[in-house]
Amino acid sequence: MLRRFSTNFALFSMALDGFSVLSSLWLAELFRPALSGLDWVAPLPAGNLIPAPLYALFPLVWILIYSALSIYDGRKFLRAMDEFSMLSLAMLIASVSAAGILYFSYRDVSRALFLVFIFLTYLICLVWRILARIYFRAQAKSPSLARRVLIVGAGALGQKVGAQLRQSVQPSLILVGYVDEPFETWQDAVPLLGGAEEIRDLLSRHQVTDVVLALPYSAYHQMGDIVKRMEDLPVRVWVALGFFDLALYKTSIEDFAGIPMLDLRASAIDDYQRMMKRAFDVFFGSIALALSLPLMALAALMIFLEDGSPVLYRARRVGENGRLFEMLKFRTMVKNAERLQSQVEKRDADGNLIHKSKDDPRVTNVGRFLRRFSLDELPQFINVVRGDMSLVGPRPEMPYLVEMYQPWQRKRFAVPPGITGWWQVSGRSDKPMHLHTEDDLYYIQNYSIFLDIQILIKTVWVVLVGKGSY
Repeated sequence: MLRRFSTNFALFSMALDGFSVLSSLWLAELFRPALSGLDWVAPLPAGNLIPAPLYALFPLVWILIYSALSIYDGRKFLRAMDEFSMLSLAMLIASVSAAGILYFSYRDVSRALFLVFIFLTYLICLVWRILARIYFRAQAKSPSLARRVLIVGAGALGQKVGAQLRQSVQPSLILVGYVDEPFETWQDAVPLLGGAEEIRDLLSRHQVTDVVLALPYSAYHQMGDIVKRMEDLPVRVWVALGFFDLALYKTSIEDFAGIPMLDLRASAIDDYQRMMKRAFDVFFGSIALALSLPLMALAALMIFLEDGSPVLYRARRVGENGRLFEMLKFRTMVKNAERLQSQVEKRDADGNLIHKSKDDPRVTNVGRFLRRFSLDELPQFINVVRGDMSLVGPRPEMPYLVEMYQPWQRKRFAVPPGITGWWQVSGRSDKPMHLHTEDDLYYIQNYSIFLDIQILIKTVWVVLVGKGSY
């Protein structure tokens, strides 16, 4: 039985992709005569439609490019959307490469045949991956493949790990219990099975496949002894880091002076995602900046006529990894607005600071109009092109508010800040500051370029409606 993340499945995938390319070539050659009746299709050339060397060369090209883009590394693409978007990119690169090969070798190959071949290859590669995901999802429900998890440590960290396991969408993960010293007040639905000295017996008795060490800092000295007790047993051992208030959602192992170390400040998006996000920002940010120049000129004139210069407001904001930068906006308040900040701040019923209000007396008449349609944020396209911000991301926060953040809220600085984001399209300024972070963390955990596009489309509607914008 093939396992999804096994080497055997990776090799099977390569073979299946190679077969998909061969099949597509054969089918394209078979279907090509049927296209001859179309006006835009050239007559069939004499001889073989596809030279024999291409049947060996094209599968190799596809497999090499798929491998270079880690298509066969299943753990990199746990979500279907991520895998299919990467597959689309790999397919584009392979198609361009194949077209280049034809240009320098077999120019007589029918272009219509080549297009049919590309379409069929993409379709077959996509369909078999969808079927594979359906198969593995059904396979995960098989009792024989269940992963039975034992957590060592029943404190706050252990219970947090246990709660995550029980909420997991993977039906194959089964939490069998905890290992720790007896708790007289233990009331969890998952049993406390015994102490660390009994772990070998517990592993055998409950057929445990995975052990998670979730010990508090004070018990880290016991970790070596616990691991030694299990070293000859066929179980996987995991360590749950107790740095939840410091670590970001993604970490990486880096070589530091020849020593492998865990980078707790690694970016929450990988290098490929960062490259795609930056390319997306530069391309569309530049277009948006160019198109908005007439509006920006008009807004600047309106501000100057009502309240003089400066027309731009340079706001110090906290960006990725806590880096300070100057965010550009059109000035929508009176010139001494910062000195009047304390007059408009208030706290909600839970004591959380609210720093914006609909009836803010500092906002000018022009400023209120600009805010209504978010025109005051147009200069931020300059920040995007410069690299200080992204089109989509967590909202850049004011430094003095960041000083009041709880540790968990600082995780929102794991990615570049954005002009718009998940919380803006979900509620915008209607939500108080302390609730923004949960939406930002949702965005970070679920990031993809398609999510960025979805947010940008929703932003257009939110801006037109003007909900929560003040």
